[in-house]
Amino acid sequence: MHDCLILGGGVIGLSIAYELSGHGLRCQLLERGQLGRESSWAGAGILPAANLDTAIDPIDKLRGLSHRLHQEWARELKQQTGIDTGYRQCGGIYLARGAGEAASLAGMMKLLGEEGIDCQKLEPDQLVRYEPHLETLARSGELRAAYRVAGESQLRNPDHLAALKVACQQRGVSIHEQVEVTGFALREGKLLHLEANGQEWPAESFCIAAGAWTAWMLNQLGIQNGIFPVRGQIVMFRCQQPLLTHVVNEGSRYLVPRDDGRLLVGSSEEEVGFVKETTRRVTEELKKMAREIVPALENSEVERCWSGLRPGSFDGFPYLGRLPGVENAFVAAGHYRSGLYLSTGTALIMSELIR
Repeated sequence: MHDCLILGGGVIGLSIAYELSGHGLRCQLLERGQLGRESSWAGAGILPAANLDTAIDPIDKLRGLSHRLHQEWARELKQQTGIDTGYRQCGGIYLARGAGEAASLAGMMKLLGEEGIDCQKLEPDQLVRYEPHLETLARSGELRAAYRVAGESQLRNPDHLAALKVACQQRGVSIHEQVEVTGFALREGKLLHLEANGQEWPAESFCIAAGAWTAWMLNQLGIQNGIFPVRGQIVMFRCQQPLLTHVVNEGSRYLVPRDDGRLLVGSSEEEVGFVKETTRRVTEELKKMAREIVPALENSEVERCWSGLRPGSFDGFPYLGRLPGVENAFVAAGHYRSGLYLSTGTALIMSELIR
């Protein structure tokens, strides 16, 4: 019998399996579809700056811990698997074109400064020196504020997931795809096994990390929760050469440059249930926004558009911990837009809790 059975093969489930197996636990992981092909694969891989040393509340501690661990994990995964996860400390540029947005951004930057995070207000000339392709916007008179946060980083989601899969397999994790959970067997406050694909899957302990699909599983166990799917869409441009070096953020939208010239533009927030498809309206909005910020994109082709279903929660916080009333079952879900970002810290604390 396995020590822990993990439900969900996205970045959270894989990271927990990687951490647990690194401590010698025999782990099994079940995924309802293809490994890492839902929200984890669809994201842009932005890793905002954070500071564990100054963090006070739990979510900020989780952010700070995750931020600290990402560089270590990227190095370890490359050593173990030979796969470059695309981790780069590229820095982030934050823009505001409206008065309200500028005030909000100023407040955010003040808070980052109080947390000991390096952030710099940029004049137009400074912005252009950092990012020459933002010159049109910088000189247009429309830009109300610009800041640089040096500690912002990025990962390439597919490469990070590929490295995690290989590393888990190297550590003996048993991975099964296309396995649909249909029920749970509980007795006297203990989960004995789950039912999937017409068979029983027993384990000493269980961890539900199934993203937006976690809600159904918790409901089956009689546990009310506020996890729900939120669709996000992304447009990817293919450029002859990189047009940006920093991640560029404007409100909840962003432009993420890759070393090979690709540029990811996102994202939307749509409560449409489990409908995972792109729409012309949203992708056109994203292309328009990107070309307003970087006019040189007018000459770049759109290579691909895609969407993913983020696991949202009613209060915006993830569900992490032991399931109430079930002594050997745990949950790690509801990370919303921050699943990859918070995956390292989540894996560490869930591994400690489960062990």
